[in-house]
Amino acid sequence: MEHLLNHAVLRGSLHALPVFSHENHGKKFYRFLLEVPRLSGAVDLLPVIGEETLLAGLDPTAGGMLTVTGQVRSHNFREAGNRRLLIFVFAASIAVEDGEILNEVILEGTLCREPTYRRTPLGREICDVMLAVPRAFHRADYLPCILWGRTAQELSACHTRDRLQIQGRLQSRIYTKVTEDGPEERTAYEISALSACLAQE
Repeated sequence: MEHLLNHAVLRGSLHALPVFSHENHGKKFYRFLLEVPRLSGAVDLLPVIGEETLLAGLDPTAGGMLTVTGQVRSHNFREAGNRRLLIFVFAASIAVEDGEILNEVILEGTLCREPTYRRTPLGREICDVMLAVPRAFHRADYLPCILWGRTAQELSACHTRDRLQIQGRLQSRIYTKVTEDGPEERTAYEISALSACLAQE
């Protein structure tokens, strides 16, 4: 199988105790939010899903510091006829430990749609890309990424099926979705790129 990268390391504070997420092949998985501050002072609340055995010996409590290593995953969630793309970190290991705040993501995958380039009202260059990162059993994770500045300008010339490598951080963003029942506040998750380039063949 083609070797592509999907690696994430987070270290932050437990926002609340883990809650049951789902069961798969007899294994129970739990979900929790990790508070990971940015240098700007803003705080990202990042969803993590981990197998019960990873949490069994940790006895985590709300406010404790955790280090999570794993992969950024996506899942198409259908509810009441609507489909939403859920983004989360699927944990391979979880440890209770203090240290510097960490939010590091490395991805390598193919563009599954044409890049969208734009400028903010203040003139900042932004390029939105959707990266398809293959994983086992012929599946793929579809991960929204944001490129900035000169990198955004250069890689906006890429096309579907081009392969990119991105290094950055997972971030949360609150937005308002207008629904039939009125405005609804939602949270989106995306990878904000610190660096990005065409992957070497």
